[in-house]
Amino acid sequence: MTKRFSSPQLVVSAKLTTFAQTAFAAAIALNLWVDPSLAGDPFRNREPHQIGDQTEAAFKAIFQQGNYPAADRYLQQALTKEPNEPLAYAMKASLAYGNKDWAKLDTYSQKTLETGQKLIPSDPLRGNLYTAVGHFLEGAVVISREGTVNDVPQALSRLRQVYKYLDKAEAISANDPELNLIKGYMDLLLAVNLPFASPDQAIRGLEQNAAPGYLVDRGIALAYRDLKRYPQALEYVNRAIKTTSDNPEIYYLKAQILKRLGQKEKSQQIIQEAIANFDKALAKKSQLPGDLVKQIERERKNAVSLKNPE
Repeated sequence: MTKRFSSPQLVVSAKLTTFAQTAFAAAIALNLWVDPSLAGDPFRNREPHQIGDQTEAAFKAIFQQGNYPAADRYLQQALTKEPNEPLAYAMKASLAYGNKDWAKLDTYSQKTLETGQKLIPSDPLRGNLYTAVGHFLEGAVVISREGTVNDVPQALSRLRQVYKYLDKAEAISANDPELNLIKGYMDLLLAVNLPFASPDQAIRGLEQNAAPGYLVDRGIALAYRDLKRYPQALEYVNRAIKTTSDNPEIYYLKAQILKRLGQKEKSQQIIQEAIANFDKALAKKSQLPGDLVKQIERERKNAVSLKNPE
C-alpha cells in the first residue's frame, strides 16, 4: 500500500474527478445488447454473479449504445426494483458527476459505499469491489467541491481505502474480469499520470484478465491517447468501434486521437478524418449529455480551424 501512495500531490494530480466519470463509468459497462428480461452476468462466462435486469439494461444503454436518457430511465427503475445492487448507485453517481450535480454525486457515492459494504457477507468479491468504488467516488466528491491543496490528505485517505478493498477482492479472485476491468482502468490512469509507474504493465494486466473486450480496447485507447502514442491509440479505438459501432462516444474518442495525430504529422487529410468522426458523434447528440455535446462541438471547431488556418 505504501508504494502506491509515496507522493500525495501526484496521486491527486492523477485527475481523480475525471476518472469518476470516465473510468468507473466505462469500467462497469456491458458487452452485448440483449433484452433486459434476458439479463445475466456480463463479465463472467463461468460462475456468474447475479446483476439486476434494470441495472444491466442501463449499462448497455449508456456504454453499448451511448444513450444517456435511456440509461437514466432504466436506473430509475433499478433503484426501486434492485435497491441492493451497488452498481446502480455507482452509475447514478457517474451521471451526477457528468451533470455537475454535486449533491446527487454525494448521495449516490454514499449509497454505492453502503450497498457495497452490505453485499460483502453474501458476495465478498463484488462487495469488496464496490466498497472500493464507493470510497473512490466519495474521494471524487471531496475534490469536486473544493479541489484545493487542503483536500489532498482527505482524498489520499479515500484512495488508500480504495486499494485496501481492491486488494481484498483480489485475494478472493485475482483473475476476476469485473475486478480487473475496474482495477485496470485505475492502474492505467495512475500509470499515465505518475512518472514512476509503468503504463505498459498496466495495459498488459488489463488485456490479460479484464472483460468485456470492447471496454478493454477503449481503456487502452484512452491510455495511448494520453501517452501521445497515437498510432496505437488508433488501433485500439478501431477495435472498440467494431463491437460498439452505435456508440457516439467511441467516434468522439477516435476524433480526438486523429486530431492530435494530424497536428503531430501536419496532415490535413488526417484532420479531415477527425472532423468526420466528430460529425459522427454529433449525429447522435440527442443521446448525450448537454455539456458533453458542447465539448465535442468546441473540439470540432478547433479541428476545423486547423484545417483552414487564417
